[in-house]
Amino acid sequence: MAYVLGFFAADGSMLKNSRGAHFIEFHITDREVLVNIKKALASNHKIAKQGRRKGHSALFRIQIGSKEMFGDLRKFGFTQAKSKKMRLPKIPGKYLGDFVRGYFDGDGCVYFKKHKVKDRKRMRWVFSSRFTSGSRGFLLDLHGALRKIVNGGFIMAKKKQQKVSGHELVFSHRDSLALFKFMYNNGTCNHFLKRKYRLFKRAVETLYGVRS
Repeated sequence: MAYVLGFFAADGSMLKNSRGAHFIEFHITDREVLVNIKKALASNHKIAKQGRRKGHSALFRIQIGSKEMFGDLRKFGFTQAKSKKMRLPKIPGKYLGDFVRGYFDGDGCVYFKKHKVKDRKRMRWVFSSRFTSGSRGFLLDLHGALRKIVNGGFIMAKKKQQKVSGHELVFSHRDSLALFKFMYNNGTCNHFLKRKYRLFKRAVETLYGVRS
């Protein structure tokens, strides 16, 4: 369930309509994640495919009507307008890896590519991982929660047309390796987005010979 909560923090929303009905929504371009969420929640709700805009991938969505779940999310501090005000909920340490992995599957990425070293002919690998959020406070909280496993990391603003559109928590080589182990080798890793895991795994195996 911590995985589901983490993914909700990244790509979920809460809705209360005019008739007082309460809904939870999850939406992402990777249908695989919603299948994992259905399994975790033992849900039989339908995964809907939304119309694809030109130049964009298809978006998948699952909507769950549940006043109880809506209330539980409120207790964790989530609101209907959470994107810029969200803070990290209190997660027991043994479940933090699952929560972080869920958030990473929604709003995280790995960069692993060879670049030419300046003023030299040889190429070198550039490896980093990052989390994105509209809430700088959330990323500050997350960075603090990860202090036991990482030594560095920094938060930077994302800008679009000279305006801040969001924030990123960025980790370089060694901290990304520690993050990989924390998210995927924690003994409760049942749900994860395969394409992100494979790229992350390729990076740590190539650079450090670490196999998972």
